[in-house]
Amino acid sequence: MSDDNKKLLAELEDALANCMKCGNCMEVCPIYKEFKTESTVARGKIALMEAVLSGQSEITAGFDQRMAMCVSCKACTAKCPCGVKADELIIKGREAIVKTRGLHPIKKAAFALLKARPLFDFGLRMAGVFGPLAFKKLPGRLATVARFPMPGLDRKRIMAPIASTPLRSQVPEVVKVDNPKLRVAFFTGCTINYIYTDVGQAVLNVLKENDVEVTLPALQHCCAVPVHISGDIELAKVFAKHNIETFERYNPDYIVAACGSCTMAWKKDYPEMFADDPEMKARAEKLAARTYEISQFLVDVVKFRRDNLGEVKAKVTMHDPCHMARGIAVTAQPREVLKAIPGLEFVEMKEPARCCGAGGSFSLAHYDVARTINDRKLADIASTGADTVATGCGMCRMHITDGLVQSGRNEQVFHTVQLLDRAYKAGKKDEPKKAKDEFHFH
Repeated sequence: MSDDNKKLLAELEDALANCMKCGNCMEVCPIYKEFKTESTVARGKIALMEAVLSGQSEITAGFDQRMAMCVSCKACTAKCPCGVKADELIIKGREAIVKTRGLHPIKKAAFALLKARPLFDFGLRMAGVFGPLAFKKLPGRLATVARFPMPGLDRKRIMAPIASTPLRSQVPEVVKVDNPKLRVAFFTGCTINYIYTDVGQAVLNVLKENDVEVTLPALQHCCAVPVHISGDIELAKVFAKHNIETFERYNPDYIVAACGSCTMAWKKDYPEMFADDPEMKARAEKLAARTYEISQFLVDVVKFRRDNLGEVKAKVTMHDPCHMARGIAVTAQPREVLKAIPGLEFVEMKEPARCCGAGGSFSLAHYDVARTINDRKLADIASTGADTVATGCGMCRMHITDGLVQSGRNEQVFHTVQLLDRAYKAGKKDEPKKAKDEFHFH
C-alpha cells in the first residue's frame, strides 16, 4: 500500500474502531435488503477497511467492487447508535481506491469531460439538439426511451430528455422584479440546467411571485457531489473552489438550490472539503450559512405568499430524497408548501424517506439492483392512492418515473416547487372571477 493510502486510512483508524459491529445498519441499508451479504452493509465495508489498514487485505478489484455497492443514502449513519459516519468512511475508502487503482475508465472519461466546463456544456447542448434521433419521447410524460442499444444503458431504461436549450440560456442572467425584497443567486446544478428546465422555470416563477430578484451565475459548475462520492476528492475540491469563487462575486443575500444534493454540497460538503485550508473553509462556511433548498427558503426565509394561490386538484404523496432527509434535514418545509395549496390532497406514504434506488450514478452502474430497490418505493406510492408524487431531486424524479412507466402506472412525478407554481398560475386565472364576485357583493 502506498504511503498516501496508509496515511489516509490511518486517519480513519479511530473512526473505524468506533463501529461496534452491532448490525443496526442492516435494518436500513437498501442494498443489504436485496443481497443479505455482509459486504453490502456498512458494518461489512468498515471491516474490509480495517483489514486493509491492518495489512490483512489489499485494495484490490474486489475491494473496489464492494465499496461501489452503496447508494450513499446516509441511512446507516442516521441509524448508528455509536454515531459512526459510515457514509463518509465509505467515501474515504473510495478515495483510497482512486489513489491506488485510479477511477473506473468510464468515470474517468466522464469526469474529464465534466472538468472541461465549456466542452461539457457544448456536449450537452448537442445532446439536447440531436437527442430525438437516439431517444423516443413517450406520450404524456417528460420521459424518453432509447431507440437502439447504447453502451452502459439498459435497453428498456426510461430517461428524461436533455433540453434543447439549457435553462441558463433561456433566461437573462438577472431576473428582475419590481421592488425586490431579497436578491438571491440560483444554483441550478446540472440536472435542472440541462434536463429538468421545467423545475428551474418554476423556481423563477415562484420567486418572482414573492418579490425576489434572481441571479443565475453563468459560470457556475457541477456541485461536485458525483465526483466527491466517487472518491475523487481533489477534483471535487476544484469544482467547489470554482463555485465558491463564482458566487462570491455576486454577493447575494442568499443562495438557493432546488436539489437536496446540490444544497448539501454547499451547506456541508464544501466546508468539510477545506478542513485543512482555513481561508477556504471560512469562505465556504460564509456561503453555506446563506444557502437554502427552495422549499426551505420559501417557508423559513421568505414566508411565501398564500393569499393568491389557486386550486390544484391532485392527490399528492411525498418522496423525500436521501440527501434532503438525512443530508440537510429538510422534510417539513416541502410538506408545508404542499399543504398550503388549495384543492391539493396530501397523503403520506409509509416510508417517504426510504431510498428510491437512484443513488446518482449508482442506478447507471447497477441498474438491476436500483430497479429492485425502486420497486419497494413504487409499492409504497401505490398504497397511498396518490396520482402525483412530489420530490426534491431530479435523479429521484427520473428513477421513480422509470419504474412507474415500466410498471404500466399512470402517476406523475414533479418537484414540489412545480406544484406551487401551478397554484400561483391558477390563482391568476381565478382573479377575474374573484373581482366579479366582489363587485356583485358590494
